This record gives sequence, structure tokens and C-alpha cells, in this order.
Amino acid sequence: MIHAAELIRRKRDGEQLAADEISELVLGYARGEVPDYQMAAFCMAVYFRGLNGAETFALTDAMIRSGETIELGPALGRKVVDKHSTGGVGDKTSLAVGPIVAACGVPFGKMSGRGLGHTGGTLDKLESIPGFRVELTTEEFVRQVREVGLAIIGQSADLVPADKLLYGLRDVTATVDNVSLIAASIMSKKIAAGADAIVLDVKVGDGAFMKTIDDARTLAEAMLELGRRAGREVACMLTDMDQPLGRAVGNAVEIRETIATLRGEGPPDFTELVLSASAHLLAFSDLELDQASGRARAAAVLEDGSALEAYERWIAAQGGDPREEALATAPVVREVKAEAGGYVRSIGAVAVGLAALRLGAGRRTKDDVIDHAVGVRCLKKRGDAVVVGEQLAEVHAQDDDAARRACAQVLAAYELGDTPPSSRPIVLETIA
Repeated sequence: MIHAAELIRRKRDGEQLAADEISELVLGYARGEVPDYQMAAFCMAVYFRGLNGAETFALTDAMIRSGETIELGPALGRKVVDKHSTGGVGDKTSLAVGPIVAACGVPFGKMSGRGLGHTGGTLDKLESIPGFRVELTTEEFVRQVREVGLAIIGQSADLVPADKLLYGLRDVTATVDNVSLIAASIMSKKIAAGADAIVLDVKVGDGAFMKTIDDARTLAEAMLELGRRAGREVACMLTDMDQPLGRAVGNAVEIRETIATLRGEGPPDFTELVLSASAHLLAFSDLELDQASGRARAAAVLEDGSALEAYERWIAAQGGDPREEALATAPVVREVKAEAGGYVRSIGAVAVGLAALRLGAGRRTKDDVIDHAVGVRCLKKRGDAVVVGEQLAEVHAQDDDAARRACAQVLAAYELGDTPPSSRPIVLETIA
């Protein structure tokens, strides 16, 4: 039997814990043998004292061993890739990257999550597609990756259950915001889900959890180390979230933008991020491509239509209707017009995300019901010239009152100036 109080005391005093001690504590908690109040105290000790690389890996490994794992590579006899984002406003990247990679002949298997607050969730966006099933059994998941080349599903209840328990506890004890705990939570799910190579998209800026490039770099390096210790190939992209990604923020509106991007008609910033992430994944694959040739291959499947065909096969395989006209539409669409001329200097990502949330596109609590039809489209982005009365954005709402409030919130998110701002790339830095 472990003595949880003794481990808490030692970590509180800054001592390093052995791997087997952390493992027994986490597995004991998952079995119900360690009570919430002791695990909460341990998380608070970690919050203030931190974990080193070996301790963080021990935590990650214990969370993985608390439940089932999926061995996608051996099951398929192929190298399987995955992509994860730390969450942002308008971030529908995986929905476009998956079909591109699959169209190139590389298996893509991903377990994803739901949104909370101003950041949208991949599963919520997929559920705006009529009939789409986000819940597949492990057997169905593996079979679809083998046969279709692509599956994105919700996390199985049997996959890293200790992480689910621990995250819920951290959420109510103000211990979420710790790099070691964040890295272990993300990587335990990625490793357990079975991909051999992973591209991590760490968002930086106003609409991200990591507000500065230094904080994002610290998190990226922690996740890279965990991936390497687990025998995975990992690359981290630090990407701009000081404005919404692409133009669409919502659920069905983001699916429409995904389809447009797969037709080769996507917004420049979103298309660039999608191609960059796809290039990394293809370079990791068993196709023996470097990043330059991977990017060229990704661009080619956009141009010849095979990426869109892969999207349609994937959606149909999970029970969905891939036609754009099947997506829900909001009854009220209102323009947001500029009250002055100049250049767009910034667009508050959080402000736009909260406007979409208040329309019903997101949830404040886990029990809230999503309205898939509503959202915001930011038609003018940072650096664009604007004249008085020109349309900046549009709001998709259920009624006039909601539309009027959202229009005011979105207008306030735009900052205009007399000169264009300095350019800022979508991919700020890559760590591999």
C-alpha cells in the first residue's frame, strides 16, 4: 500500500518522486483507493513544485496503463499518424488535414474532444453533420482506419480513465494550468490511441491557453519529450491564435469552410496551416517523403479533388451526409459593417469566440446543448483594408435580438488603424 499523505508531503517540500510511487498513486486513484481530497492536494503540490521530465513521464505512463490502449500500427501493418491542437477559435484544422493525408495514402486515426468555453470542439463540429457517429467501438475504429484510411471519434470511456478523473478534479481545484499536468493529459490520450507519429499544434495568443511564445515553447518541449520517451515521432507547430483561424467560427459554418478548403477555396491562413500540418504528417509516414515533397503531395490532392473525395468517403463511413446542403442553416444572417475606414489591425479571438458561444455555438457547462447552425464569419482579417460601411463579418443567429447583440460584440472585437500591421505568419515556429 502506498502512503498518499507521505507522497504529498514530499512533493510539497520539493522532492523528486520515484516512477513507481507516482504510478501507484495514480492507479490507486483510478481504482478508487485514493480519495479525491488527497489527489487534489497532490495536484496542488505539483502545481507549485512542478514535475521533472522523468516524473512527468511516470504520470503519463500511469494514466495510459489505467485503461485500454489501441495498437493501430500493428493492426494495420502501416504507420498511422495523428494530429492534436491545444484548442482555438475557428480551429477546424483536423477536419481538413485528415482527408488530405488519407487521400495521399497515409492512415489517419484520431480520438478527439468537445469544446468548453470560447474554444470549439472537433466532435461538436462533426455532430453538425446529419447522422454522423462520433462514438465507435475500438474494433469499428480500427476497421475504419484500415478500410477508409481515416477516422475521428470521441474518446473511449476505457481509454486513460485516470486522465478523465484527474482532469475533472483539476478543473474544480484550480490546478489545470500547469505545464507538466497539461502535457501528461494530452500525451497520455495521444499515445494510448495508437498513432505512431503525431503533429501537435500549440496555439499562441489571445484566443489560446498559451498566451506567449515562451509558454507555448515550454509546453511543446514537454510534450515532445513525452512522445520520444514513449517511442513516438512528434513535431510541434506553434501557431497564431491572436485572431480567429480562417473565417468561420461555429459548427456547421466551420464544416462549410472545411469543404471549401478541400475544394481549394479556403482562406489563406487556414489553407497554409492545413498544408503545413499535412506536410509534417506525410514526412513522418512510411511513404518516404520529406516535408517539401509532402507539402507538394498535399497541395496536389487538393487540386485534383481527391482530398474532397476522401472527406466524403469518411463522413459517409461514419453515417453522415457529406453534402454541404445537408448542414443546418441559421434563420437570421446579419452583416457587421465598418463604422470607420482604415486597416484591420487586430481581431480579438476571445471576443469573437464568446460572441459565437452566446449565440449557442459553444457551451458554458458540459451539459449545455449546442446549436450547430449559429456562428460568426470574419470576412475581413488582420491587414485587410476597409472602407466605411464595408462588411467586416456576418452573424448567423436564431433570432433578431441574438443577432443584434452578437453584431455589436463582433464589431467591438475589430480594431482598425490608419496603417496596416506588420505581417505575422500562421506558423510561428516549429520544434521537432
